Order: sequence, then structure tokens, then C-alpha cells
Amino acid sequence: MLKIDSHTHILPEKMPNWSEKFGYGDFIYLQHHKKGYAKMMRGNQFFREIKENCWDADIRIEEYAQYNTKVQVVCTIPVMFSYWAKPMDCLDLSRYLNDHLIGLTNDYPKNYIGLGTVPMQDADLAIEELHRIKKEGLVGIQIGSNINDENLNENRFYPIFEACEKLGLAMMVHPWNMMGEKQMQRYWLPWLVGMPAETSRAICSMIFGGIFERLPNLRVMFSHAGGSFLPTLGRIQHGFDCRPDLVAIDNNVNPRNYLQKFWVDSVTHDALMLEYVLKLQGSKRVMLGSDYPFPLGDLEIGRFIEEMDLPANVKEDIFCNSVLEWLQLSKEQFTA
Repeated sequence: MLKIDSHTHILPEKMPNWSEKFGYGDFIYLQHHKKGYAKMMRGNQFFREIKENCWDADIRIEEYAQYNTKVQVVCTIPVMFSYWAKPMDCLDLSRYLNDHLIGLTNDYPKNYIGLGTVPMQDADLAIEELHRIKKEGLVGIQIGSNINDENLNENRFYPIFEACEKLGLAMMVHPWNMMGEKQMQRYWLPWLVGMPAETSRAICSMIFGGIFERLPNLRVMFSHAGGSFLPTLGRIQHGFDCRPDLVAIDNNVNPRNYLQKFWVDSVTHDALMLEYVLKLQGSKRVMLGSDYPFPLGDLEIGRFIEEMDLPANVKEDIFCNSVLEWLQLSKEQFTA
């Protein structure tokens, strides 16, 4: 069975020191301090240590082969978004990252599918880059769950989503810039609590802001199984029902109506929760995802799904059919 991981992250092995290049800001760059490892530096501050599987295409393919997975959908690490930067500088950075993905997908067309990044803080520049990456063969973009603390329903982002729909580009929404991060630094709470909440924030913003209603052909995937949206859908719908004066002011369609109209990945780390997600979304809207190569991801690439008592057709949907529909690709591109 073909297996495609819909949610993985990658970086170029070498990047400029953007802070020196632009003369300001705490942009991320890499310090290769020992063989097979690099430090991600945010300005002069250590951010995270990464291994060579964060940039080495061949090592990634070898590691994935251990889990019978042939294809990886790759996108940058959200901290690279740099939406806070000057728009032209963010475009420069985005083009650098996107050119790396374009080269990777050209060199390994049966192993890698690319999702680009764009300067969401400037719609005109973002749309310019959307047209370029479409022409160069990328199939979509990854965006953050908020843009400099602004929700995705804000009018200034709508032209970007509209352009994605018109160009046939898929969109992956990934949590970042987590709400309350400064107030909950202990216990890794921004990643354990903030990330799921951020994804629910993004979904609710797009539903209640009428984005899906206005752009019915926009193909959106929300990472980490939709975060806390699906587990708290009862509360969300109840709020919609009991206080429409607060919730339904821009879109009066029941939020449950949007189930199965967007995709989520399988990063639940829990078979029981995945069963619940499948009941709400259906197997056609749930796809294998890992968040590879980071430790909070499913680094056994869906092994727990293989061990679940699911019908073969449901597993095939999760492992390849759903992601192929999301990205509008054919199975033959990777099997022929």
C-alpha cells in the first residue's frame, strides 16, 4: 500500500544569516557545530538543535523506508515564517526556502511533494509568490494559525486564500506563535496546550469568518488532527446555538456543516482519539501525518494506525487517498 506522509518539515542545509543580511531582527539561521547536527539560532539565542534528517534528503528516504513510507510532503519549520519581518525581506526569505523545495521535488519527484511559504503580511507579495511557485511545480503552501496575532478571517488575508483557490493550490495550516506562550513557559505548555488551541482558533476563525462559505473549493488541511477543534466541537456548536449574536455575526451556518469539507492529519498519538476523528471527518478527510523529524511527532510514521482494527479501505484512505485528493495528485505519479 502506498504511504504518503502529509506533514513533515525540512530546511536547506545552508542558509544565510538573515539578521546580518537585512540588518535587523532575530531571524533563524544554522550553526553546524558538529557532524550530523546543527543549532538553530534565533538571532544570537539558541532555539533548537536539529539532526541531519532535517536537511538530508537521502537520509530521510532511508529512515522512512523503515516504516514502508515512500513519499513525504515537505514544508518549512513554522519558526521560519517570519511574518513579523519587513514584507520584501520576508519575500526574499520565502523565495530562498521555496527554491530549496522546488529543487528537492525536481530531484526526487517520487519521494517529495513541496508546500511553499509566502509573506502573509503582504497580500500582493504573497500572491506574486503563489503564482511563481505554482509555475515551478509546488502544489500548495503552509501558513500559520495566526498572522502576527491576527486571525485568519481578517479581510486582508482573503485575497491570498482566493488566489490559492483560483490557482488550485492546497493549504496547510500549522500552529505557531502560540497564544499565552509567555505566560506558560514551564512544562513545554506552549507545545502541549497552546498548539492544539491555536489550530482550533484557526478553524473557528475560518468557519465563523465565512472563508469556507465564500471559497468552497479552497482545499485546507489543519495539522495535528485539527488540534482541540474536534474534541471541543460540542462546546463550539453550543456557543453558536446559544449566542448567535456573538458567534454567528459573519456566518450563520452551523459549524458542524463544515465537517468533511476540510482535511486533518492523523497526529493524535492515540488510537481512541483517531477513531473519534474518523467518526466526525470520515476516512476521506483524514490523512497520515507525522510532524517528522521532531520528537513531538509520530516518528513511527503511522505504525499505531497499522495496528488498529480498521478496514483495509479506511487505512488506504488515511495512508494515501486522502492526501492525493487534498493535493490533487494521482497515485500513478508515485507508483509508475
